[in-house]
Amino acid sequence: MKKTPTLFPFILVTSLFFLWGFAHNLDPILIPHLQKSFTLTTVQATLVDSAVFIAYFLMALPAGFIMKRYGYKTGIITGLLVFALGSYLFIPAANTQQYVFFLIALFIIACGLTILETAANPYASSLGDPSTSTQRLNLAQSFNGLAATLAPIIGARVILTKGNTLEQLNAMTAEGRRLALAAEAASVKTPYFILGTILVLIAVIFAFTRLPAIQTSEGHVASKNIFHAFKHEHLTWSVVAQFFYVGAQVSVFSLFILYATKAAGISQVQAADYLGLCGLAFLIGRFIGTYLMRYYPSSTLLGIYAVVNVLLCTVAIWGQGMLTIYTIIGICFFMSIMFPTIFALGIKELRGDTEFGSSLIIMSIVGGAILPRVFGYISDVTGNIQYGYIVPLVCFIVVAFFGFKGHRVKVKPESLPVSTIL
Repeated sequence: MKKTPTLFPFILVTSLFFLWGFAHNLDPILIPHLQKSFTLTTVQATLVDSAVFIAYFLMALPAGFIMKRYGYKTGIITGLLVFALGSYLFIPAANTQQYVFFLIALFIIACGLTILETAANPYASSLGDPSTSTQRLNLAQSFNGLAATLAPIIGARVILTKGNTLEQLNAMTAEGRRLALAAEAASVKTPYFILGTILVLIAVIFAFTRLPAIQTSEGHVASKNIFHAFKHEHLTWSVVAQFFYVGAQVSVFSLFILYATKAAGISQVQAADYLGLCGLAFLIGRFIGTYLMRYYPSSTLLGIYAVVNVLLCTVAIWGQGMLTIYTIIGICFFMSIMFPTIFALGIKELRGDTEFGSSLIIMSIVGGAILPRVFGYISDVTGNIQYGYIVPLVCFIVVAFFGFKGHRVKVKPESLPVSTIL
């Protein structure tokens, strides 16, 4: 049988990493935008993250079942269409000016992202030589970093620059304020409509593209019970590490604009530009990390990067002025390899438990719904948003443990046959 080429499918799958990275990195723009529009506290504003990452927890197992029952191609197309639906819902959300409607639209977007990530991460990891799976996944995830660079810069100019300052809004009559906020709400329609349309077009391309099956070791079958996956101790630790890592990443990126405007005293648009630099550092870190993995174990790099970020978080807590901004940019650089490396190490040697293992790691992304709210609570209670960086500091300690010890494969699954049908 003629082998299906992998280059074009890999390019297509890699485009997904850019798309969901772009969607995620518009959230830090939405948070200050919606906070002003609906007069929200920091904790209330973090409901944006909660709506997104709770979806990961609720949808990860159904996504895994879709992959096991219908294959990765169907899963990817389904994820793209659900992602597009949520993007289109931003139009009625803006028309109704209801915060809850925005949260619903974000939740639906995240349901689509969950299906995509559950499919694309193991698929990109497995689409080639198993010995280079971590490097391949980091390469694909690098385009997530490119999205993290572009989304804040583009989003700030499309969304944040369209509105009035708080002083201007407070000077208006009640009716004038309502009309002004309605105009601001309308600024989200165009970017999300364009995003939804692109997603539908890519879904059509996937529908007409032949994707190669993921080849697994002969003599193994997919397990029928998710609890079987917990036999792998390194998978359990990867779920824990991913929970804390995503909580740290979301805290850093989503609350950056609020942090930067208070810690360094800069404007929101300036903060958005620096957030773009955070994304650029994230992107560069991915490429450098992928290169270094040719010479050093990925687990060792993960542990070292996490320790460096623990030290940087102490500066983020106690630093002043622009030093705090440069510190966060540094944190983003050293966060760059964490998600794909934890994922790749977590599904290593799972064999028949790979689909369920992938779902469990994706479920752990719910850390992004919980830990930023702890960050916000600390910020509101203390009156100092810098103290919120205690949360990422603790998170990186957990990631360091996984990198140095928790990733080790201690329980090997019994030999079972596995299906290779996509």
